Amino acid sequence: MRKRILTLLAAVSMTFTTAFTAGAPVYGQTVKKTVKTGKKTKLSAKQKKAASDRKAADRVQALIDRIYVQNETKTTDSDCRKARLEWDKLTKAQKKLVDDYDYFGRDTGDAACDNPLNWNHIGKNEILVVSFGTSFNDSREKDIGGVERALSDAYSSRGWSIRRAFTSQIIINHINARDNEKIDNVDKALSRAVSNGVKNLVIQPTHLMHGKEYDELKAEVETYADKFDHIIFSEPLLGEVGTDSSSVNADKEKVAKAVTADAVRTAGFASLDESAKAGTAFVFMGHGTSHQANITYDQMQTQMKELGYKNVFIGTVEGKPADTACKEVIKKVKAAGYSKVVLRPLMVVAGDHANNDMAGSDKDSWKSQFANAFGKKNISTQIAGLGRIPEIESIYKDHLDAALAAEKGFSVNAATGSSISVLSSQVLAAKKALKDGIYKVDFTTDLPSMFYMNTAYKKAKLTVKNGKMTAFVPLASTGIDKLYVGSVSGAKKSGAKYCKRKTVTVKDSDGKKSKVYAFYIPVKQLGKEFTVSIHGKKSGKWYAHQVKISR
Repeated sequence: MRKRILTLLAAVSMTFTTAFTAGAPVYGQTVKKTVKTGKKTKLSAKQKKAASDRKAADRVQALIDRIYVQNETKTTDSDCRKARLEWDKLTKAQKKLVDDYDYFGRDTGDAACDNPLNWNHIGKNEILVVSFGTSFNDSREKDIGGVERALSDAYSSRGWSIRRAFTSQIIINHINARDNEKIDNVDKALSRAVSNGVKNLVIQPTHLMHGKEYDELKAEVETYADKFDHIIFSEPLLGEVGTDSSSVNADKEKVAKAVTADAVRTAGFASLDESAKAGTAFVFMGHGTSHQANITYDQMQTQMKELGYKNVFIGTVEGKPADTACKEVIKKVKAAGYSKVVLRPLMVVAGDHANNDMAGSDKDSWKSQFANAFGKKNISTQIAGLGRIPEIESIYKDHLDAALAAEKGFSVNAATGSSISVLSSQVLAAKKALKDGIYKVDFTTDLPSMFYMNTAYKKAKLTVKNGKMTAFVPLASTGIDKLYVGSVSGAKKSGAKYCKRKTVTVKDSDGKKSKVYAFYIPVKQLGKEFTVSIHGKKSGKWYAHQVKISR
């Protein structure tokens, strides 16, 4: 945000300088007056082109500024589409003139690999995983997606649907505009749950602590209190805050061990002791907050000390608490006698703060500041969020187990095949075998923006023969040329059996005919999500998605 403001001020300054400097062109003019003589002079073709390019770039910047807001409006979706459309019209040279070039121009990975978890057909029981969010596609898929997949693996078979919500509308808009991926904000996710008839709602925040965002989330969810039978809040990652800097708990210990072990391993050391002997310190950079929960960062430093991690230090971008500011951490590392530093985020996602504030090239980034203090060759960075570490994902699962166990009438015994008693009739009904015949069924996916049944077909066709079920699903185009029931790794194995494909001709609403691919998909159980992997003909890549076939 600081960079955006400075850029805007610079742009304003340049505008005034351009407007009042003798001989400088002004947008929209084809003639100008010199201060000395007042004579009119024609702009050169080069000057006209420069003015036109600048005007086009500024138009896109204005559209970006319009959606760089925290409040969603009725025009947000159309504003996002318009911003992307205008960006795509720009030439390469014009794009480089856009102040926020990185908004559309930076490659942060393939958004198609991410699962927004925003589809309907939820059922009566939902776990809503709420994150601040990130526009960095790779991190969103690995870090936030890592937590969501871990919870799905643990709870989907027990009758729970896992869904996603972000609290940052700025990030939601960015992803929507750039990648056409729509992620629910909290209000939209809750409204979706209500309209889908959810009775039992569990909120699992991926937030680090009981800070400002957690408090705001709880207040927003509580406005829906009369819409559900149960609303249960699970703990954030580090659990209870505690009263002072010496207050630690089992969650903080687990996180300290997990992130340190992963950082040491990634740095190529056999152990933390080995890294210390090599003169290497590890600095974990959190966000920081003015909320009273900022004491959590000092508690994490205490935790490192109690574990005997002498070469591990905790800092924050915001420098709150004060002793976690970058300059203060540099002093601590120097005083401890270490000459090399590995920087890594103490954040669930490796997003903007990790890539820019920590590992960026600006002079005020942590990487630059530590390089000035220790030498450029002695500083390395690890851009990886906590969410991709299996031990961290297990902590979220443990928190969910505890939250459900504490609620009367709930059970987390996987052996029952159901998390709560109200599911038993649903599960039994889903397991009842259909008689041989042909049925019309619903086909739903987790990514309806790119992987969905052709709109010419309102229903898929399910054939039951000798107790075996097969769904015939025509897709939207010939863009997906292979489909496999199972994971991407399974689809890539030699001899993998892909679903039978057929080319069919469909008519759109205008009567126009087109050829699309349809697949015969084996179905083990109706009404239950399962994984399929699809192969993009153009990209040559495999993508895993969740689908459900139900009556």
